[in-house]
Amino acid sequence: MPLAETAHGALYYEVIDRVAPGEIPRDPILFHHGIGAWPGIWEEWIAALADRHKIVTFDMRGYGRSHVPAPSDPWSIEELIGDVFAVADAAGFARFHLVGESIGGTIGLAATLAQPARIATLTVSNGAHLGASIERVDQWRRQLDERGIKAWSDIFMHDRFYEGALSPARWATFARAQEAWRPESILNALGVLVGADLSPHLGAITCPVLLLHPDDSPFIPVPVAEALHRLLPGAQLHIFPHARHGLPYSHAAACVAELRPFLDAAAGR
Repeated sequence: MPLAETAHGALYYEVIDRVAPGEIPRDPILFHHGIGAWPGIWEEWIAALADRHKIVTFDMRGYGRSHVPAPSDPWSIEELIGDVFAVADAAGFARFHLVGESIGGTIGLAATLAQPARIATLTVSNGAHLGASIERVDQWRRQLDERGIKAWSDIFMHDRFYEGALSPARWATFARAQEAWRPESILNALGVLVGADLSPHLGAITCPVLLLHPDDSPFIPVPVAEALHRLLPGAQLHIFPHARHGLPYSHAAACVAELRPFLDAAAGR
């Protein structure tokens, strides 16, 4: 089982290498999922990109086959940034495209600020530079404490997807993965975001940035994405209609239709 070692526990990762014979080598891609999600959300993205790019996905800290910290262990943005580069190092990626969704997008921004020379491009899907509110942490804690993980997940699924956005099978697949999260990991990951604000530093990001955002996320309104866009010189912003916080899963084909030419243009530079 491939594991990326860190000072705070090992992370499970998978490398996908399906680059077509004779294809010009391009920078690889590292995908970072968010809270309640899992690496399977990238399946359609990988299918569309693996002919040109080596790819790595990983189970975020606190989930799946990666290290699950004790409930009382502190989490930090620095630790989560370190996870990105630990996985990249284990996969042999010196320089790479970074794609993150939700908290993975926030970590992506912070990782790009921390080690800009290693990030070829950054793509943020349904993510933000501003953290979560204390009220949301308290709300989720009450839901988890009073009603349990499945009831929390059932509510969250409707924040992610409109009715009919997914087939019943794909809805059930996502729900099962979300229900596999441990409550303490959900709350500790969300707690990292409380009060976070990367705004003062974003002008230092010089790599190409692609922002993919739903028009109806209950957590990150469009004006927040537009503010992020203004703070990132030269960034591209695409708003997807009739989409909620599960954008990369429900609108995978549309997202990749924006990402692939973005990566091709970066390779041309």
